[in-house]
Amino acid sequence: MNTLDMALQRLQEIAANPRKILDGYLAQGKKVVGCFPIYVPEELVHAAGMIPMGLWGGQVTPTIAAKYNPISTCSVMRSCLEFGITGKYRGISCAIMPMLCDTFRGMSAGWRAGVKDIQLAAFIHPQNRNDTYAQYFLTAEYRALAARVEKLTGEKVEDDKLSASIEVYNLHSKTMMNFTQVANDHLDVVNPIIRHAVMKSAVFMPKEEHTIAVQEIIGELNKLPKHDWKGKKVILSGITAEPNEFLRIFVENNIAVVGDDIAQESRQYRTLIPDGANPWERLSGQWMNRWGCSTVHEKQFSRGKMLVDMAKDSGASCVVICLMRFCDVEEYDSALIIKDVKEAGLYSLCLEIDQSTQNNEQSRTKLQSFAELE
Repeated sequence: MNTLDMALQRLQEIAANPRKILDGYLAQGKKVVGCFPIYVPEELVHAAGMIPMGLWGGQVTPTIAAKYNPISTCSVMRSCLEFGITGKYRGISCAIMPMLCDTFRGMSAGWRAGVKDIQLAAFIHPQNRNDTYAQYFLTAEYRALAARVEKLTGEKVEDDKLSASIEVYNLHSKTMMNFTQVANDHLDVVNPIIRHAVMKSAVFMPKEEHTIAVQEIIGELNKLPKHDWKGKKVILSGITAEPNEFLRIFVENNIAVVGDDIAQESRQYRTLIPDGANPWERLSGQWMNRWGCSTVHEKQFSRGKMLVDMAKDSGASCVVICLMRFCDVEEYDSALIIKDVKEAGLYSLCLEIDQSTQNNEQSRTKLQSFAELE
């Protein structure tokens, strides 16, 4: 097995075995803080010397979680609650939750009632970012969040260490966006399953370690001749695009992913933390600069045009909306995205993502039909 294959295999194993990774951290005596999707300021956790670890649920049919969340709760939140109640996240020192939508507000109460061994630290992003005091508010929220995390974990968030953590995270974001570009020259190697594993593994690893791993992959890919991909090319948009059984349908139909607006993947990396002297204001400034996301309020809808531009720049002919079941904010955006994509002369597909089922046959039919288009 060559260096590239070994590097890719390692990240695939990490992405597929988060509990094993968590147990490894705990065995080393490290404290781990769970981070709900999306836009948790992980830099605060990193600066305190702890491991921020993403909580993204997984494929499970919730049973106990139904006591606290109705069936109309988005599936990623229901699976997270199910895993919390049944001990899948046991060992985490605390969990951080952003109040980005109505589901999170109900979820926070369900978590506090059902998950007795992992305390919750919640915070709010200001949605009216045009208000003069919005960034002041978020800076204060981050400081209050840090104080709650310090109280729950016993670890201190210091300003100089926070500044250093910001640089670690900015370098990681740049590396991840570089990977998405380099991967497009090697679609014979980086298929949708492998691409997803490289992106997802980041939420379970210290960012400096993941940066080194991805830089190694980029270096090995650059040694290879560029591949002339003959199949279809698509852009993905949504909260998640998994499990592998879902992505395998793309592989089987010779469809390559050449860009994404997936919250679990590129969406969190495309906006860097701005420069500045105050690390707290730098962190809050990143939120003020985010755009093209269903959880970020904008006066003018920009996400559709953003996806159209991504498709045209990468040679994709279709935008695939991976619609998380019962995710209200993504459902609101999907109709506007489809309108903009259609007006641009591109194809669009809407595929349902549901962590409570293993049935991907409707997605298979749609992707097979798209693959057969001349």
